[in-house]
Amino acid sequence: MLADAWPPLDLEQWLPTFQTLHRWMQIVGKVRLNLAPFEDHWWHSALCVTVRGVSTSPMPCERGILELEFDFINDLLVAYTDRGESRTVGLANKSVADFYGECRELLDSLGVQVHMVPWPNELPDATPFADDRDHATYDGDAVRRWWQATIQADRLLKRFRGGFAGKCSPSHLWWGAMDLACTRFSGRRAPAHPGGAPNCPDYVMLESYSHECISAGWWPGTPGSAVAEPAFYAYAYPEPDGCAAARIAPSAAFYSRELREWILPYAAVRTAPDPDRLVMEFLETTYDTAATLGGWDVTGLRSTADVNGMAVGRR
Repeated sequence: MLADAWPPLDLEQWLPTFQTLHRWMQIVGKVRLNLAPFEDHWWHSALCVTVRGVSTSPMPCERGILELEFDFINDLLVAYTDRGESRTVGLANKSVADFYGECRELLDSLGVQVHMVPWPNELPDATPFADDRDHATYDGDAVRRWWQATIQADRLLKRFRGGFAGKCSPSHLWWGAMDLACTRFSGRRAPAHPGGAPNCPDYVMLESYSHECISAGWWPGTPGSAVAEPAFYAYAYPEPDGCAAARIAPSAAFYSRELREWILPYAAVRTAPDPDRLVMEFLETTYDTAATLGGWDVTGLRSTADVNGMAVGRR
C-alpha cells in the first residue's frame, strides 16, 4: 500500500487509465441511478468512498439487496448480495466494451435487471459503452494514488460537513465528472440552471441546482480545461457579486474566472507542512465568503458543535 497520504498525481501521466476508469465508474454509477430510490438533487446516484475503493452502497433490487464495490487494493469490481452471494470482475487492461459486457453478465448471474442509458454522460465523447474499445488502460498503481488522495479529501469534507446545521449533502463521488463533493444549502430556491453540460439532459442540472447552494470538493483534473491538474474547488450557485474579488485563504488558492470557482491546487496541498490545515482553511474561508456575500444566515446555519467550540468528530 501507499505510504504517502497525499501521493503525487500527475494527470498527464495516468490520463489513459483515468479516462478508462471514468467510463467504468459511469457504468457502475448508472446501476445505482437505476436501482436506488430517488433523493433530492440526484444524491441517490452518487458513489461513496470506502476503505478499499469506491462503492454504490447497498441498493434494493428484485431479489433483495445488492452492493457493487471497486476494490482498488485487489483490482476487482465486487458484487455482494444480502443472500451471501458474491461475484467479481477483474480490473486490468481491458476495453470499456469488455468491462461493460462483463458487468452485464455479472448482474444477469445474480438475477438483477438494470435499465440504463448505455453511453457516458458529461463527457464530449459519448461513444456507447458496448462499442468503446479505444479506452482500455488500467494502471493499478496510478488508480491507488488517485484513490488515496480521494479518501483523504473525503475525510476532510466529512469534517467540514460537521460544522453546518442546515441541509447538506454527504461527501460523495459524482461519476459524471469524477469529482468528490459536499454541498450546503441555504434553504431558498435558486434561479433555473441554464444546463449545457455535454451529453447530459438539462433537467439533470435543473434538479441538481434547484436550490441555492455552496459546493466544495476535489477532482483529479480535466484535460484541456482551465484547471487541468488535480485540485480542490469551491463555488456558489447562484454566484453572488463579489466572489471574484474576495480574499480567501490560503495564499495558494485563487479564483478562476473561466470556471467561476475558487481553486486550491493539489500540488500546494501535498507539499504543505500541514495539508489538513491548508484544505480546511480553503473550505471554511470560501464558504464564509460566499455565504456572507449571498446573504445566507451564516450564524443560524452554524452547527451547535461549531458554535460551542467543540472539536468536530471527537468526544
